[in-house]
Amino acid sequence: MATLRDVAIAAGVSPATASRALSAPDSVSTARRHRVIEAAERLGYQPNRSAQALASGQSGHVGLVLPDLANPSFAAIAKGVQAQARGSRHSVLVADTDEDPRAELAIVRDLQANVDGLVLCSPRMPEEQIRECAAAGPLVLVNREVDGLPSVTFDSASGVTQALQHLRALGHRHIAYIGGPTSSWSDAHRRRALGSVDGIEVTDVGSHRPIHQGGVAAADLALETGATAFLCYNDLIALGVMFRLRARGVRVPDDVSVVGFDDIGAASYVSPLLTTVAIPLTRAGHEATTMLERLRLDGWDGHAVRLPVELLVRESTRPVPTPA
Repeated sequence: MATLRDVAIAAGVSPATASRALSAPDSVSTARRHRVIEAAERLGYQPNRSAQALASGQSGHVGLVLPDLANPSFAAIAKGVQAQARGSRHSVLVADTDEDPRAELAIVRDLQANVDGLVLCSPRMPEEQIRECAAAGPLVLVNREVDGLPSVTFDSASGVTQALQHLRALGHRHIAYIGGPTSSWSDAHRRRALGSVDGIEVTDVGSHRPIHQGGVAAADLALETGATAFLCYNDLIALGVMFRLRARGVRVPDDVSVVGFDDIGAASYVSPLLTTVAIPLTRAGHEATTMLERLRLDGWDGHAVRLPVELLVRESTRPVPTPA
């Protein structure tokens, strides 16, 4: 395999210059940098990450902590983090907390000891623990706001309003809201927006696991309210609701309309196609990783970015049924 010395000889520079061109490109001239990069690519040179870490004090890794990697929404965020980190020659170390707030802090602490910075997605831990983590090293939040910390969130309140306005336009006046985990920051924001549209009564049927089985368990409770439409915390719950309704002989959308949140891939594969609030999940991962790079390199103090969302009307909603 080619060594750094081989690259330096091929580029006509010293090994020290070749090293700087690859690890700190702004410290050498453009012409020399281009010669070194061209030589490295031509020779197939692969830098020794362990040696670089010892020399620079940097691990070459960024961390990503997620509540549930099996959830397609978090997988989409991970794709955005991975794509942006690759551009800055960082690998991504991923940890899954299994939606366990008690384990989350320990997982973050362990990971921070091995990475240059951390993207913390939808944390369930209290704010004071998040601040403790931020004090330990560069950290960016996704889907959670804490004053003074850099974060990427979504305009979930607007998504709730869009969904309620859509359902009201279809004649629905009684809607059941099927919520997510009690520790979810975004669920709290969605609940606060439930009264944003006049002329609609919303019945809260409680908090549920943000998975398919959570929707299955919630469907019977929602039916008991007599609501003509169900607004769900996420698409996985919505798909579980539709599964259970079908088993009970309740037709979607003929008898009941259903709206989800996130726009995961399955939302456009099921029958009927799921009306949902689309959230830019991959973009959020990209934005958060870009923030983390600036925080690490420039000591940037950060700010909150809130990304827009959009209601996608598909087949699972229709005008309220006319009484026989």
